[in-house]
Amino acid sequence: METQFLAAFVEVADGGSFTQAAETLHLSQPAISKRITALEAQIGHALFDRVGRRVTLTDAGRTLLPYAKKTLQDIEDGKRALSKLHEEVGGRLSIGTSHHIGLHRLPPVLRAYTQQYPNVDLDIHFMDSEVACEAVLAGKLELGIVTLPTVPLPQLEQRVVWPDPLVVVIAAGHPLLGRRRVPLAELAALPAVFPDEQTYTRRIATRELERHGLKPRIRLSTNYLETLKMLVGIGLGWSVLPESMIDDTIRPLPIPELKMHRELGVVWHERRTVSGAAQALLRELAAA
Repeated sequence: METQFLAAFVEVADGGSFTQAAETLHLSQPAISKRITALEAQIGHALFDRVGRRVTLTDAGRTLLPYAKKTLQDIEDGKRALSKLHEEVGGRLSIGTSHHIGLHRLPPVLRAYTQQYPNVDLDIHFMDSEVACEAVLAGKLELGIVTLPTVPLPQLEQRVVWPDPLVVVIAAGHPLLGRRRVPLAELAALPAVFPDEQTYTRRIATRELERHGLKPRIRLSTNYLETLKMLVGIGLGWSVLPESMIDDTIRPLPIPELKMHRELGVVWHERRTVSGAAQALLRELAAA
């Protein structure tokens, strides 16, 4: 039973889609279908029911799935353990990170890392921090460089790399700019553009506002902070963004009552072998 067949099976099962599995594995959809067909032929059972565009696991598929995941993870752990036997750091390192961290924090770290460890093949996936954490827990990624969870997740080790204060921001020409004091109730009544409700950043902001008995009037939300910055800059609403994003297009609105911050850092699975390449990147992040 070939591991590439199992990998295709797991991706289709997790995503419920042959197309999504093809994108994740960088293959064509016919190639994914061919691997699933070959695996079904080997085990003598159909693994998926295909009704229209819906793909669901059969009883055989549900039975095989945990064993397939364990097999793939054991192989990956074996590769990581073997990589630690050599003094020279190399191999493949899969990491997930958010677009914001990838744009604003990681470039100098990765530049120094790739110069020092040229034999490491970095496999970088850009995704929401919450999705990256789940991927690390599932064994699909070795490291996540993310906004750290507001509540630690079981089996997930985490380390703070960058403190990241959050501030209320408005457009450079907003009527509130220059006011000595802005009552929270007045701010909450104005249109806002916020991070998506599933993000850690949104949870931090709404929790702090709720602490003051306020609910923001959210006009729209998105999980891309750069998009939120643009929307604030054109005057579509106020928002809560990292202080590090402030430039000529947006301005901070000092509100002493609101104390918000998040932590950016790295996560890994506590029960899985950490490869030499990952250990080297952890050292690089500790020095950032």
